[in-house]
Amino acid sequence: MKNILVTGGAGFIGSNFVRRMTEKYPDYNIIVLDKLTYAGNLDNLLPVHDAPNYTFERGDIAHRATVERVIAEHQIDTVVNFAAESHVDRSILAPDAFIHTDVVGLYILLDVARHTGVERVHHVSTDEVYGSIEEGFFREGDPLEPNSPYAASKAGAEMMLRAYQVTYGLHTSVTRGSNTFGPYQYPEKIAPFFITEAIDDRPLPLYGDGMQVRDWLYVDDHCDAIDVALHQAAPGAIYNVGGEHELHNIEVTRFILQALDKPESLIRYVEDRPGHDRRYALTNDKIRAELGWTPQHTFESAMADTVRWYQANEWWWRKIKTGEYLEFYKAQYAQRLAEASE
Repeated sequence: MKNILVTGGAGFIGSNFVRRMTEKYPDYNIIVLDKLTYAGNLDNLLPVHDAPNYTFERGDIAHRATVERVIAEHQIDTVVNFAAESHVDRSILAPDAFIHTDVVGLYILLDVARHTGVERVHHVSTDEVYGSIEEGFFREGDPLEPNSPYAASKAGAEMMLRAYQVTYGLHTSVTRGSNTFGPYQYPEKIAPFFITEAIDDRPLPLYGDGMQVRDWLYVDDHCDAIDVALHQAAPGAIYNVGGEHELHNIEVTRFILQALDKPESLIRYVEDRPGHDRRYALTNDKIRAELGWTPQHTFESAMADTVRWYQANEWWWRKIKTGEYLEFYKAQYAQRLAEASE
């Protein structure tokens, strides 16, 4: 493993992974390929901008000629795929972009990889491929029952990875991460959205009764698990990566408000979104037993650090919350808040 292509490396988890890998492995060349759509942000990579083992290429993983050129020019031997459309609300409104990137894009990555001698492809997936579970925990062999266009696109990508591993012998592996949070997360997901809205004393639109359950995973722990799987996973291996911190959305919201010393009166209960899964829960038994990985951060300390990061880095998120972002969310949440107050 020498020349690693990180697709989607300017996004939230991808950029955290790139920063980690360039520092931890100075003998690896880290090449980022990112289309720089709304959630891709070169500011996320400023800490490694001058690193001698980092290179950035702008491009779409669904554009074969671009993928072929980048893999050839940089003599890529390993691919780590973070590139994805990932916001459920957006997938409900416009599923086509999710199929284009999450399924077609991954297919092109795999097909180019098998024709160019790439040694392994690691894919970063999500716990949402399983669907919802009322009790117990999902295990890696459980059936995939996605309930949103986003989750379905990620499940489809996994099926393509399996096909290329079984049919063509390509070394593929998958990690299915739970609800990840931390610095540099685009402020459309619940944690950064509520943190930044609360900083400005704006109402927080909480879906339904706020009792949806998620397993919260700090981004540093998530990247550590991907690093371990990349180096140790057998061909075709799949691993759940959970934070082992199950919380209701209302609990997370209250924690954020308390950390910012803001009143709970900012919470506004709004109509639930279509197909909203009630509970996600994973077991880490397999990755713990086979690869020795466990999460190292508590939710309380990691979320407190995350809140402080957004407080200290308004330069990063304030310029994001303008333009296209502002128009999308103003329209979406203004309607829900208006309906909630009727």
